[in-house]
Amino acid sequence: MSTATLDQRNTRTAIYAFLGALAMLGLGYAAVPLYDLFCRVTGFGGTTQQASGAEADLAASIAASAGTRPISIRFDASTARDVPWTFEPAQITDTVQIGVRDMAFYTARNDSSIPITGTATFNVEPEYAGRYFNKIQCFCFTEQMLQPGEQIRMPVLYFVDPAILDDENAKDLEQITLSYTFHRSDTPTS
Repeated sequence: MSTATLDQRNTRTAIYAFLGALAMLGLGYAAVPLYDLFCRVTGFGGTTQQASGAEADLAASIAASAGTRPISIRFDASTARDVPWTFEPAQITDTVQIGVRDMAFYTARNDSSIPITGTATFNVEPEYAGRYFNKIQCFCFTEQMLQPGEQIRMPVLYFVDPAILDDENAKDLEQITLSYTFHRSDTPTS
């Protein structure tokens, strides 16, 4: 084997290794948004769906024509350790008709002496119900800034998609839990 051929093979191997490393780096950066997209599309991990008012109206008309059953919604609230807020649902449970819009309220109060901006993360239990739980409006879609001692009331407008009635896993489902956790936002407060 000639020296030129060996050098060419070494160069080609180095190029393939570099391209492989570059592809792995790209996949590393793409993993988080792709996983987020996957969860939003499938409801994996209890990720809820975001719906428009038109989708809610369609679900309500489907529910009215098909006849639905009630389901209990349990509301849960917590804060991360670095968020000195009191955060709680206005009511712990509510019974709603599947396919019909309903509204729940949460309250948050900043118990610190400085302004704090927070972002709420959310999930639904059981996890498979996340794909059927649709939020039309939610405080979790935007950051919330509370001044020292300020208390706000935050709505969640939602419905449970009537398609849940066709899911074999959900035939005996009696309650869905909607959980929120407030985390301190990276956005600086002014």
